[in-house]
Amino acid sequence: MTSTAQPPFRNYVEIILDGLARGPGTEILISGERRIRADEFRSLVHRLARALRERGVGPGRTVTLLCGNLPETIAVRYAVNLLGAHFNHLYNRLASDVQALMMADVETYAFVVDPRLADRAAELLRTVPPVEHVLLLGDVPGTGENRDGATAAGEDLLALAAHQPDAPIASAASPEDLCFIRHSGGTTGHPKGVRSTFGRMQGGIEQTRLLFSGAGRRDLVCTPLSHAAGFIADATLAAGGTVVLHYAFDPAEVLDTITRERITNMMLLPPLLYQILDHPAAEDTDTSSLRQITYGGTSSSPARIAEAVRRFGPVLQQGYGQFEAGAVSILPAAEHDPDRLDILRTAGRPVPGVEVEIRDQTGRVLPLGEAGEICVRSDRAFEGYWKNPGLTAQVLRDGWVFTGDLGTLDEHGYLTVVDRIKDMIAVVGGHVYTTELEDFLNTHPAVRQSAVYGVKGDGGHERIHTTVVTAPDTTVTADELRTWVRDGRGAMYVPDHVDFTSALPLTDAGKPDKKLLRSGAGTLS
Repeated sequence: MTSTAQPPFRNYVEIILDGLARGPGTEILISGERRIRADEFRSLVHRLARALRERGVGPGRTVTLLCGNLPETIAVRYAVNLLGAHFNHLYNRLASDVQALMMADVETYAFVVDPRLADRAAELLRTVPPVEHVLLLGDVPGTGENRDGATAAGEDLLALAAHQPDAPIASAASPEDLCFIRHSGGTTGHPKGVRSTFGRMQGGIEQTRLLFSGAGRRDLVCTPLSHAAGFIADATLAAGGTVVLHYAFDPAEVLDTITRERITNMMLLPPLLYQILDHPAAEDTDTSSLRQITYGGTSSSPARIAEAVRRFGPVLQQGYGQFEAGAVSILPAAEHDPDRLDILRTAGRPVPGVEVEIRDQTGRVLPLGEAGEICVRSDRAFEGYWKNPGLTAQVLRDGWVFTGDLGTLDEHGYLTVVDRIKDMIAVVGGHVYTTELEDFLNTHPAVRQSAVYGVKGDGGHERIHTTVVTAPDTTVTADELRTWVRDGRGAMYVPDHVDFTSALPLTDAGKPDKKLLRSGAGTLS
């Protein structure tokens, strides 16, 4: 009689660590001067897991991380998940009040802190409900504490782990258990905790490997591990590749690292890609090792993407997705023709296993070419928001994720993301799509980047504001740009206010910070 018993569930951390065991001497993580081998990393994860277990970390408990791009950040996240607990990784550059909301929302049991962020951690601990354990990844700079005692803000987790054995620990997780909570909406409103199980995490890593990985991958992570870069780092390690970590984004350092470490892959939000493209060293830097630059996360300028293709070659790939919906669509490198701005304006076609429909406000599926809400169905959809069934019911309906993005589908299957519904500007005579106006402004020879956003006027109506970064050695006036828009897009799209700045403010993830721009409308110079 044939057995139908299913094999025991293998936690994604176990799978990654088992893979690393097959090449113990391989360098898998590079951070500054530090080069960490697979065996060293595996040992650290298991020792951290034992130290955390002694402090009560296990299934059903939340560990909040306030950590930058360090090898220990990845290791402690794996240790938490190996124990069957779930993590909540705070975005480092959010305002403290938003971070406090996130931390309190998930009922934090243990708080793991990057010593460089100890001051912010202390600020948060004064405002959030009591936390059972505060654990630092090393000494707080300037405290004079040593590794054998507690630091000023909490216990030194690395010191605690150093005394632990490093024999493997069996996972305590099942596919239905909560793996992580990631927040969205922290820059635009009350943050929403997106729940993901171990089963979803497992499938997401495999999908990411297929879309973004490859043999011999050397991945440069220069955006926060708390965002999509963390998932891609997981997929790279799962594929036997190497992850090079930058603590913060710096275009000169990125270019230098590409050459020095022979980087093959990296992920960037479009504003960061533009900074690299515009850097004086870009033209002379050897980037021949690059096989794939993945961009996404916010709208991109087709004209600027075409420029990047001409500079870096056929290595650009666009990805569109959400924490709630997972990966939705891909525009692969083969379709990045710099002379086809109409194709570059799209987000590509849905990835295998993903269904996309465009629906109106009543839920009716719209014909091809008509703009409506992008709705997504796949087995990578999230399980709901953390302790918010009302919002879950609004966003997740009959297996479909209502993304809050406006878009269109054409007869060739290409998906175009038109705007966020909440970013669309209601004006007399209709609606202005911010991404459409940004795309047009960015084609002006004197404009390098732009951000368009609505600002309430005295009468309650929205006014169109745009903040522009001009190209070097060029000049353009606000009136000239208004005329350019009127002639090219019509009077309805003409900005009421045009501000000029040397650089757009960015969120922690690298998106233009329209909330900040909106709050200071008219004050930039």
